[in-house]
Amino acid sequence: MAVQKLFAGVKLRETRNRAGLTQKAFAERLGVSLPYLNQMENNNRPVSTAVVLALATEFEFDVTELSSGDAERLVIDMREALSDPVFADGPPQLADLQLTASNAPVLARAFLDLHRAYRDSTERLAALNEALGRNAARSQFSPWEEVRDFFHYCDNYIDAVDHAAEAFANSGSSATRRLADHGVQIQIADTLPLRHFDPATNVLTLSNRATPATQQFQALMQVGLLLYAPLLEATLDFAKFQSEEARSIAKIGLANYFAGAALMPYGAFLQAATETRHDLERLADRFGASIEQVAHRLSTLQRPGAKGLPFFFVRVDQAGTITKRHSATRLQFARFGGACPLWNVHRAFETPGRFLRQLAETPEGDRYFCLARDVSKSGGAFDAPTQRYAIGLGVEVKHAGALVYADNMDTSNPAAFEPIGIACRICERKNCHQRSVPPLERKLSVDENARGVLPYEVQ
Repeated sequence: MAVQKLFAGVKLRETRNRAGLTQKAFAERLGVSLPYLNQMENNNRPVSTAVVLALATEFEFDVTELSSGDAERLVIDMREALSDPVFADGPPQLADLQLTASNAPVLARAFLDLHRAYRDSTERLAALNEALGRNAARSQFSPWEEVRDFFHYCDNYIDAVDHAAEAFANSGSSATRRLADHGVQIQIADTLPLRHFDPATNVLTLSNRATPATQQFQALMQVGLLLYAPLLEATLDFAKFQSEEARSIAKIGLANYFAGAALMPYGAFLQAATETRHDLERLADRFGASIEQVAHRLSTLQRPGAKGLPFFFVRVDQAGTITKRHSATRLQFARFGGACPLWNVHRAFETPGRFLRQLAETPEGDRYFCLARDVSKSGGAFDAPTQRYAIGLGVEVKHAGALVYADNMDTSNPAAFEPIGIACRICERKNCHQRSVPPLERKLSVDENARGVLPYEVQ
């Protein structure tokens, strides 16, 4: 098998800029010539093994960051955006997209932002036709999508916040004690909001309808918002969100991240995950967390030099809409719409309280072990609404042995893997019985005298 060449020009430039070195000084530290470095930084030559070792020794560089994960995400996101019917000629060749993602990631993200703005404005004008001409109808980014992309391209790991939360957890202090030290009184009341903080009285009210795990999580979230506000604000400044709405949503997201990282501190959680073979129920019991919180935390274990398994994590509602998504694997999720209906996460609603296992294969031939379960959340009262969700968690099949759930699964049998995709418009499977629309990159053949699985044939 041919060894895949490693092109990482963007990472090399980022490392050199962080070190404040010129190309000449950087080349000397790496032990290569200036022209050779220039070619590597422009992806005209692959990064050699000697350069990788020099990066690790001279700059304490985590060589796992040289993986093509970011470029692959960009390629998949661009393919999905370019499958929009507005691009009548269809998407460019895959090789062209790969070059763009590797050599010009800033341009690729700018294109995705532009397409997102177009899509948002089109949907807004279609739904609010009467608002044409008003200021409220002007084109702008969706704050929610902007924040979701921020976490997506951070690999769902925020280093400074994660370290701060771990230090808090290891200090031996509790959320109640630290809040009390800052004059915050906690009370439990029969209220519908899970958490309410009154700055005027310094009273934090938690709902008695929530589970103890949820109450603890909400208290830790308030610790993040109050005691670590400067850190959260500095992270938000770095992200440079385009609207105050996006910044506010992201601040809540960072506080949630802090709470999860404090409830399940990185080092201890990674060790426990390895020892229990990623048993979600045992981890939930050990750390006083919910199944969803544990699954989400597993997807954040991407600390340089101490990474956990590369999981994908997703949460969907009953309509199949993705409400949370992240992947540290090659498998990426649709930015718009729902997930592939052949994926087991959609069947989790039919079997509440049970874990569903699946061996799945993408059109590209990548194979995964997938785990799914419903995580419906009761409102705590007869007349309170129930939130119904299902979560999906998985790894490439080569890591399946590290999960207790994969025991007795026939991972060596190709016939055991079910076909899945990302989104119909960019999925090239020819005979999928669940296909909703044709793939844009393929020609169709229609025969009025014959009907197969689909009313057309994909060429």
